Amino acid sequence: MQNVVQHSALNNIVFYYRYGIMGIKVKICPVLDTGSMKVMQSKYLLPISSLLAAALVSGSLIYTSGGRGQANVAENVEGGLLDTAIAEVIRPVGKDDRIRGSASPKITIIEYSDTECPYCKVFHETMHKVMQEYGEDVAWVYRQFPIEGLHSQALEEAIATECVAKLGGNDAFWMFVDKIYEVTPSNDRLDLSLLPEFAELAGVAPDEFESCLSSGETWSEVQEDLNDTEELARWMMQNAGRNIGTPFSVVITKDESFPLPGAQPYEGIKAVLEQLLAK
Repeated sequence: MQNVVQHSALNNIVFYYRYGIMGIKVKICPVLDTGSMKVMQSKYLLPISSLLAAALVSGSLIYTSGGRGQANVAENVEGGLLDTAIAEVIRPVGKDDRIRGSASPKITIIEYSDTECPYCKVFHETMHKVMQEYGEDVAWVYRQFPIEGLHSQALEEAIATECVAKLGGNDAFWMFVDKIYEVTPSNDRLDLSLLPEFAELAGVAPDEFESCLSSGETWSEVQEDLNDTEELARWMMQNAGRNIGTPFSVVITKDESFPLPGAQPYEGIKAVLEQLLAK
């Protein structure tokens, strides 16, 4: 029996968040223990038909869960754990963030990602499509979520992307990240010797890049993003009865915020954006 909870923060949209039932599989790389976070093999299923039907339904944000051992989300609501908006547990978007798209967005999508996660690679392409169509209204913010227990190269690559940002700025960062996702076969199969070449393509001197990377001086930027993911994991366990993995996104508008877990398909994200923009 699925547990169903209504969240009044998102009117006129019905968003289904499912585990172990019929739907389109939206896979996610499971997070490993970081402080209080535990390994949780999770699959997030998002039925496209339900999202497309959102245009015809006036309702609330709905989370559903049905896997074995999952928390009873209805009990969480009775305990008042849904009172805090998810955007309030992470740091606000600022000038030091890696941002693509609108400078005055109606919708902000903050993605926490791992460059060696195969589902992040898929979602990166999806977000490119989103920005092509909605770039005037949407800001895409990229934050680091390397899961070392699954991808031993992910942390080094995250530090590398921050080195490029430090040395070359925001545009160089995006060029570098795009190239990694374009080339990597995922799951630690990227040839790390290519990173200086990618940095040079992004306009950063290879020797300066290698010096930054070897020093690990941008680790603090990565750690700042990882601090966010710990708070997001706590929020999700309290509000949806499950942990997070990569990719994991937070959608923020002027009036509301909600989670967008997993490598969700373009059609589903498009349906949500259309509803938000129509409000």
